[in-house]
This record gives sequence, structure tokens and C-alpha cells, in this order.
Amino acid sequence: MTDLSQLNYLAIFVAAVSTFLLGSIWYAPFLFGKAWMSANNFTEDDLKGGMVKVLGSALVLEIVMAFNLAAFIGNEADVTFGAFAGFAAGFGWVALGLGVTYLFDRKSFKHWAIDAGYHTVAFTMMGAILGAWH
Repeated sequence: MTDLSQLNYLAIFVAAVSTFLLGSIWYAPFLFGKAWMSANNFTEDDLKGGMVKVLGSALVLEIVMAFNLAAFIGNEADVTFGAFAGFAAGFGWVALGLGVTYLFDRKSFKHWAIDAGYHTVAFTMMGAILGAWH
């Protein structure tokens, strides 16, 4: 079992912030933002209100995600194992879990690919940061 007192809390915070920053790029109009909006039938007006609450809540959730991943991979992980564990969690659990939900929600493959891709890259990146910085 991982000794939580030995986790690198600065690395956890940096991993969470990196995921937050990745999201701001991933869902930007120049990358996947327009396709994601189209897949959700959103307009720019739909997304204007309440962004401070959404972004603040997202950052808090990403901190919890990074903490959970750090506890999962443990204190002895290196960058290779961290990236692999992050990929396994991001794709094997999050992306495929979203896939099951999106099938029942009748969401498009494109919508799943955008969201699943983000989580796969985000968890891989978090795992690499946590594994490299222990």
C-alpha cells in the first residue's frame, strides 16, 4: 500500500495543472473545440455563462484525479511506469468507461474520440510527471 505521507504533493499539483492546461488547448477552437461543440450541439452562447465555476470545479477534480493516480502508481514509479499506468488508467478505464456511457447516451464516435483522447493523453501526461518527479 502506498504511504500517502510520502507522495510528492507539488508533483500532484503540477500534474493536475498540466491536465487543466492540456484541456484548454485540446478543447480550444483551433484544435478540437469546434468539433466538440458540434458533437454536443452547443453554440458559443451556450458556453458563456458560469465559466468561472466550471473551470474552478474542473481544476479541483483534476487535483483529485492526480492525487488518485499518484496513490495508485506509488512512490517508486519511474517516468516509464508512470506514463504506462497513466495510459492504462486514461484509456483502459476512463476512455472505455466513457465509451460504454456514450453508447447508451447515443453520442457519436467523434464525440467519444475527442473526450476519450483528451483523457488518455491527460492521464498519460500526469503519470509521466508523477513518475519522473518523486
